[in-house]
Amino acid sequence: MRMLLAIGLAATLAGARAEEPIKPVPPAPAATPARVALGRALFNETRLSGNGRLSCASCHNLARGGADGLPRALGANGQALQRNTPTILNAALNFRQNWDGRTATLEQQVARVVENPREMDARWPDVVRRLAADADYLQRFRQLYRDGVTAANIQDALATYERTLVTPGSRFDRYLRGEAQALSADELAGYARFKRYGCIACHQGANVGGNMYQRFGVMAELANSPARQRNGFGQVFKVPGLRNVTRTAPYFHDGSAATLDEAIRLMFEYQLGRSASAEDRALIARFLGTLEAAPGSQP
Repeated sequence: MRMLLAIGLAATLAGARAEEPIKPVPPAPAATPARVALGRALFNETRLSGNGRLSCASCHNLARGGADGLPRALGANGQALQRNTPTILNAALNFRQNWDGRTATLEQQVARVVENPREMDARWPDVVRRLAADADYLQRFRQLYRDGVTAANIQDALATYERTLVTPGSRFDRYLRGEAQALSADELAGYARFKRYGCIACHQGANVGGNMYQRFGVMAELANSPARQRNGFGQVFKVPGLRNVTRTAPYFHDGSAATLDEAIRLMFEYQLGRSASAEDRALIARFLGTLEAAPGSQP
């Protein structure tokens, strides 16, 4: 009888949590293992850059939460780029790519970053020629693609691999699936405040963001000073996803928030128009820590 009651309670809790605005991360889509392996090799391949020194992994370091730990990424010539590097983890869940949403798909994002003179500064005909001259790549592409090494096939293989970089199985996802003990009292309190104060209005769905645009500085008074314009106040950006956010400092489009505590404080001020107490910030940070999981984790 106790077992039946426990099963019934778990089912009831799981049903209630199905109505939560945050959803569990879905498993990675099915893909040909050889194509995923090829995409992984390309992700770490420096011959995609014009100078032969940069790869996708140079900025999207999986050991750093899929980002690079810098305020702004460094491009082909070592210069700082305009934006902070978004994490590649769970990027497949975003409705658009890049901070300004200028690319609709992962394939398009790969196509543009390789030829961007400030980023990888290469040309696709040169990249194709270099990879086709490698006997191993030539064989692998011919086995997987009828037309062998082409720009479109390189982009497809990379995007196929990147779609596997989702992180199901976080403690919060286990909670959503009905595991009542997955979160502590403080973590649950942090989630309650995250919802009550309005963070959830922009940060929801499977990626806890990444599914809408928002103006940076909704509630704060915006002066027309050059400093505020440089920092992006008043500009519209894609809302970043918060999965693994505890591992991707510094924060915001310009990397101007060095710590998670600072990012939470500034979001309260600029986006919500209120002050966050030290307790608010600490509890919300505890909740955000429950969103951590590694790529390939099981749901």
